[in-house]
Amino acid sequence: MNAPRIDTALVQRLIADQFPQWAALEVRAVKTSGWDNRTYHLGDTMSVRLPSATHYAAQVEKEQTWLPRLAPYLPLPIATPLAKGVSTDEYPFDWSIMAWLPGEPLSSQTKEAQQETAGDLAIFLNALRKASTADGPTPGAHNFYRGGDLRIYDQEVRHCLQQLGNKVDGHAIIGLWTKAWHSAWSKDPVWVHGDIAAGNLLCINGKLSAVIDFGCCGIGDPACDLTIAWTMFEGKARTTFKETLDLDAQTWARAAGWGLWKALLNACKGAPEGLETLDAILNE
Repeated sequence: MNAPRIDTALVQRLIADQFPQWAALEVRAVKTSGWDNRTYHLGDTMSVRLPSATHYAAQVEKEQTWLPRLAPYLPLPIATPLAKGVSTDEYPFDWSIMAWLPGEPLSSQTKEAQQETAGDLAIFLNALRKASTADGPTPGAHNFYRGGDLRIYDQEVRHCLQQLGNKVDGHAIIGLWTKAWHSAWSKDPVWVHGDIAAGNLLCINGKLSAVIDFGCCGIGDPACDLTIAWTMFEGKARTTFKETLDLDAQTWARAAGWGLWKALLNACKGAPEGLETLDAILNE
């Protein structure tokens, strides 16, 4: 079974069977759920997080193991695992119960607020890079090679360019893409979140309050965590983000490569943000 049916009734049955102490708590879907996992409120202080398909299932054990170890290094809250559910005949993957983190997904902000968010996020990523990497998971299928070699996506990039044709500046994109994967992270591997995007950044009263969804985390090259420089930040906010991170030009070239790859995939799906991100990177 690759894509099990996940709904409130299933979550209620899993809780009742495996965690009867919480069976009386209300289960309800969150306002906005992610792609890799389906998330539900469990009462007012907990959440249930269930992988949506086989290729996301390994993220459960990784988060259970590493989130408690990473949290002491970080200046913002991240999810705290409270319990791990196990697979059943009805639902084939392990799953997690987490402490609920308040806040709303980061969305459009004023330029002033965006600049503060950019600085706070850069400080968070600086701290993440300093966390101990002992025995940390290296890039692989478990995190879609985040922190690894960009060349694994070369075929996808070229296929997207063929599909998009004259909708994009293929010559300029190939130039930046080739420059990106001709360099490599030469220092010791560092922790990467793997999916720094607006939906995984929570805010309260417009201020960054927590970072969630570490399913794609691992250790390696931090370039993959920088694409938000083009997908969300602009002007002074982008400058603040870059200056606070203080990473070398080659790392930023690889970051642009990660951004190009993701933007091309989105553009091929017809998502307007794909072309917008491409323009932001090409016009940097």
